[in-house]
Amino acid sequence: MKYILTCVSLVFVLFLNAQEITKEGKIYEVKNEKIFLEGKDVTETLSLEEKAVIFKEAAAITEKLKAEAATKLEVAKAKEVEAKAKLEAEQTKAEAVKSEKATAMLKKEEEEAVKEKEKAAKKLEAEKEAAEKAQKKAEKAQKKAEKALEKQAKLESNLQKAEDKLDKSQKKYEKLKRKGKLSPVDDSKWLDKLSKLTEKVEKAKRKL
Repeated sequence: MKYILTCVSLVFVLFLNAQEITKEGKIYEVKNEKIFLEGKDVTETLSLEEKAVIFKEAAAITEKLKAEAATKLEVAKAKEVEAKAKLEAEQTKAEAVKSEKATAMLKKEEEEAVKEKEKAAKKLEAEKEAAEKAQKKAEKAQKKAEKALEKQAKLESNLQKAEDKLDKSQKKYEKLKRKGKLSPVDDSKWLDKLSKLTEKVEKAKRKL
């Protein structure tokens, strides 16, 4: 029983702390969708690829912790079944004793066994609740990591689309200008359009 409590407590400690990721000799900490290095927030200084790798590894660690928490919960349940079986075996043995003295001793033992069973049941219930909470916390952390990755991917896609549109428009403008097909008014409109597309690209970069 002490072993189960120790394991569940260890899982709790792991969930409460930031996830540590070692990459290229550096130890990063992932906490609340941010990446820290030596206690400083370096999320915005990392490249998209580096952030994706770190968030992915943090999600893997969270998934592992969630699996460990589930295992601890199953072990706790097995211990409960074992304890019940042991108590039933002791009660069966006691019924076979017929002497008055043995009966009196048995009664005392049964009372103590009931108390121990109640005590063990309460302790086991607390351990099960702790394991379930730890499992829920792991699932929540995993969802946060997945959401962060999805957000990064969407922002990167928007930036790529904006850059492609700007590049295509820039080439078309230069082609028309070389052929002398742009009036001063058209040229002004094109420059205004390119300016807006450039601003859109810069805005997408700032979001990243």
